[in-house]
Amino acid sequence: MDTFKDRLAFLWKDEARQAKIAADIDMTIAGFSRIWNEGGLPKSETLKKIKQLKGCSIDWLLTGEGEPFPNTEPPKATAYDTLGNPVDIDEFIFVPRYDIHAAAGHGQLVGDEKPMFTMAFRRYWIENYVTRDTKNLSVISVKGDSMEGVLNDGDTILINRSETTPRDGLYVLRINENLLVKRLQVIPGGIVNVISANEAYPAFEIDLNKMTEDVAIIGRVEWFGRII
Repeated sequence: MDTFKDRLAFLWKDEARQAKIAADIDMTIAGFSRIWNEGGLPKSETLKKIKQLKGCSIDWLLTGEGEPFPNTEPPKATAYDTLGNPVDIDEFIFVPRYDIHAAAGHGQLVGDEKPMFTMAFRRYWIENYVTRDTKNLSVISVKGDSMEGVLNDGDTILINRSETTPRDGLYVLRINENLLVKRLQVIPGGIVNVISANEAYPAFEIDLNKMTEDVAIIGRVEWFGRII
């Protein structure tokens, strides 16, 4: 669409007749003919009229550069439930699922951090009970038996990586190159007890006042899923 005429024809598509376009933008046939046949440009009032009628960008209309409808939202993807009923995907947040294990045992090295796919969570629940900072959510899996009975081997967990200041609860930790999922208990003096559900694994302490690069709190466990 190199010329102004081309762009007008694009906007009016199957109705791209001189008389039709001229009538729509309140121009005489003689005046419009200078635009259509002689490569002229209309006055600013006419450009505004075209924008009002068609919702197009004036910059694109004049130059052909950019998008004709820059503010137009892309069409929404169509989704259906298992019964074939349409689903509003705006009601959901899609969280990346990583092929990474947080060991509930002796530790599992962090692998490739490119997500395998995403998991859908109800937006209302996430934003009202977990966080509105949704970019810091990740889904990984549990490996090992040290949290058996609370989090089992193979469980899927939702991690809120914006929660890195420990409270009492379940957290994913990094110790050296290993990820661990444990129960944390905060005690006076900046000390955190790191506790396993399985008594075969002894508890240990982290001193928050002496944190090193070898230890980090990755995030809080907000949800888990399990295959029965």
